[in-house]
Amino acid sequence: MCGMPSTPLAANRPDLERRVIEVVTELVEELRGGQSSPVTLRDSLERDLGISSLERVELLIRLERTFEVRLGDAAMTTAESPADLVAAILNGGDTADTKSTCQQQTVDGNVTSPDTALTLGDVLSWHGHHTPDRTHIFLTDDDADQNVPLTYGWLWTRACQIAGGLKARGLKRGDAVAIMLRTERDFFPTFMGTLIAGCVAVPLYPPFRADRIEEYVTRQIRILENASARLLITFSAVERFSGILTLQVPSLDSVVTTTSVVGTPAAPAPITSSDGALIQYTSGSTGAPKGVYLTHENLLANIRAITHALKMNSDDVGVSWLPLYHDMGLIGAWLTTFYVGAPLFLMSPLTFLARPIRWLEAISRHHGTVSAAPNFAYDLCTARIPDQDLAGLDLSSARALLNGSETVSPSTLAAFAERFQPYGLRDSAVVPVYGLAENSVALTVPTMDSSPRVDVVHRNSFQETGAAIPTDTNDENALQFVSCGKPVLHHEICIVDKSGKRLSDRQQGHIIFRGPSATIGYFRNEGATQQLIDQDGWLHSGDLGYIDDGHLFVTGRTKDVIIRGGRNLYPHEVEATVGALTGVRTGCVAAFGLANEARGTEQFVIVAETRMAERESRAKLQRQITTSVAEQIGVTPDRVVLAHPGVIPKTSSGKIRRSATRDALQAGTLEKKPVGLAVQWLRLASKAFGELVLQWSKRLAQALYTGYIMSLILTTGLAILLLLTIVPNGRPVDRLVGLWTRLLLICAGCRVRIIGSDRVPKNQPVVFVANHASYLDPPLMMNVLPVGVRFATKGRLADYPILGLAIRKGGHIPIDKSTQTQRVEGANDLRQPLNKGESLFIFPEGTFEVAPRLLPFRLGAFHAAIEANCKIVPVAIRGTRHIFPARTVLLKPGPVTITFGQPLQANGSDWKEIVRLRDEARSFISKHCGES
Repeated sequence: MCGMPSTPLAANRPDLERRVIEVVTELVEELRGGQSSPVTLRDSLERDLGISSLERVELLIRLERTFEVRLGDAAMTTAESPADLVAAILNGGDTADTKSTCQQQTVDGNVTSPDTALTLGDVLSWHGHHTPDRTHIFLTDDDADQNVPLTYGWLWTRACQIAGGLKARGLKRGDAVAIMLRTERDFFPTFMGTLIAGCVAVPLYPPFRADRIEEYVTRQIRILENASARLLITFSAVERFSGILTLQVPSLDSVVTTTSVVGTPAAPAPITSSDGALIQYTSGSTGAPKGVYLTHENLLANIRAITHALKMNSDDVGVSWLPLYHDMGLIGAWLTTFYVGAPLFLMSPLTFLARPIRWLEAISRHHGTVSAAPNFAYDLCTARIPDQDLAGLDLSSARALLNGSETVSPSTLAAFAERFQPYGLRDSAVVPVYGLAENSVALTVPTMDSSPRVDVVHRNSFQETGAAIPTDTNDENALQFVSCGKPVLHHEICIVDKSGKRLSDRQQGHIIFRGPSATIGYFRNEGATQQLIDQDGWLHSGDLGYIDDGHLFVTGRTKDVIIRGGRNLYPHEVEATVGALTGVRTGCVAAFGLANEARGTEQFVIVAETRMAERESRAKLQRQITTSVAEQIGVTPDRVVLAHPGVIPKTSSGKIRRSATRDALQAGTLEKKPVGLAVQWLRLASKAFGELVLQWSKRLAQALYTGYIMSLILTTGLAILLLLTIVPNGRPVDRLVGLWTRLLLICAGCRVRIIGSDRVPKNQPVVFVANHASYLDPPLMMNVLPVGVRFATKGRLADYPILGLAIRKGGHIPIDKSTQTQRVEGANDLRQPLNKGESLFIFPEGTFEVAPRLLPFRLGAFHAAIEANCKIVPVAIRGTRHIFPARTVLLKPGPVTITFGQPLQANGSDWKEIVRLRDEARSFISKHCGES
């Protein structure tokens, strides 16, 4: 108890807390443009919910009206969370005495179950405190063939230690931590510790082929650069790469092992559901890496959707061999069982690939109920497990063996069912699913306890027009597609044509989707993000398919479709046909189109791996492939290439990389003899040395450029300081500082372009609002503004030599934001110049960061404009961050563009009007500043 007075409200505290949360949630939704997000009692009003000084006023008004109480000034200035507001209501308006004790009570009971968690750290905390002795993971030791148990309590403790180690190394909220670990026990606390520290996890696959080490390192460098990774946590064998990696990745501080990063346990960082949790790099990337950026909210939404669709609970038993750096293994296998509290029996991918029976044996031995694998894994089990190895196998416990991550083959489903039904496999156990990293992992899942649905369609009609016309199941020339089910909870899918027009049922088109699991975009890849997400918020999957009665049938990848004679051919069908032939390696066939510029058509090419060495045998196999494809597909391939084993490139999860195979064939490197390891190391070292020389050259040039600018500042700064002391106060001061800044930019080779200055009203006070990207912004705006203004500035800037004098003599408004009381007083000061007929300039973000993005806009400027009946002019500043970014003294030349928007006029004075003005101004600035 907290010593609260006995009142009707205190008698039913849970109801009071619920109602306070409802009031806060309503306000937060208005601030976020209708987007809902769970609010908890421990959320920080300002940091987590975006409720600053002005928003607090509105919130307290609503609370007083709802509960018919009078809240004092203390509630306005000291309340830091909804829990403090509850205490203030119970205490008649004074939160100061009750804050520390009451808030501690509410924190422990905040996450009542994983279903109320806002972050994955919350889920682990709940399990770690409520079921610490429950074994979560049984990690198979390949050498001893024993299961090493890992409990929730151990995972929570170890994760907090790693979080402490990360914080001790200076990592902050939002920093990227790359994790390159195999299927080993260190992976789990490292991943969770990264999230608990408030950082973003970037899983990378470890090296697995010595003959391709150069290709591997080059790709990882591109990923680490794109992710701006601060730290790479890996195993000791990879430390040999540390010198090469840190030289070529500027953001990378060091390469360490998990053991070396363990520190003193740290409390979870104060993050929200909208904070980044994971950057998942798509496995097929060959050029610029595409990192799917996923928040805690995205991941939890998908995990909850999966567990709902599969009806999972703590009684389930998971079995997996999928790699943990792949979304299907990380989210689909581990995090779903982690969430519901189910045990997971885990083995490495190499264990499965060496002996596929190990997967089925694990399901049999541990009575596994849920597991997942790509289509090729089911083919391997059907084709490569000898009958004698199946003795005693019992698959009757399996109720959801998910088949996804690549095109699901009807023949695979049929063959797997026929082979293993005698061992207890149910018809409904194998579940075809569809998903992609851009939606966390899962998008569609069939109804449980139903057999796979296979659609038989007329081949010619489908290949020529895309119409999926049902045909007789006895039609040997028919096409077959498998239903991957309906969208998971709270998600939508749609089929559209190239122009975006929605298509009718049973008509093939492009699959688009949206929902709470969907990414906000590719990390630091605006071009790819714009191609991914359309204006209505739909995401383009890159896959083709059709819908029938709500069920999705995936027919192939857009980029993989082979166009031959006006017909669309689908690689997976060709590859399955060729892969079934004797002499062809299972799962080692690539079919693709090769552009023939001379004829303006595509060549239909098949590359198949074989161990055959005799010329006659190989020629016979080529003829068999040609004949089989012509009979089955109806089109004769233009070219059949037989390759040695291991030649066809694959992703880290074992899928064929068709584009990479095509590129290698065109470049003549497909059958190129592998380069020795020493030569690869020599090449990598040479590249690293070249990169080092280039980096130092750039730094030297940047240092010389900075020195040149500093010499200009020093030689002119004294004169400016003297002039500031003698020029009249007010507008002349701004003109002097602005002219000086413009002169420096001209001498620095930085061209300034001004757009739309004629839109600014000249004979009436207005409120300018602009994005804040650099220290250059205020002095630059002093020069380009067509009217005199008063700037709202940070209080500490008044202490700077030249700038401080300019602020004082220019009559600008320094605002101290160190306490809530000072923030409230500063908001009141904003209205003074407007009341005197003077214009006001405000950076509503309040500050700027290193990362190029818009921060949330505070409402003070918009409220002041409405109260003074003034128009708002949005201003977009572009380019200053490049010239003079945060946390550095080194400068770079570059162009600057200042864009003025049309003045915005309030249509009322209520709260919703303030929010509308903010949203319109932010939308304009986001469109023109080059950041979002």
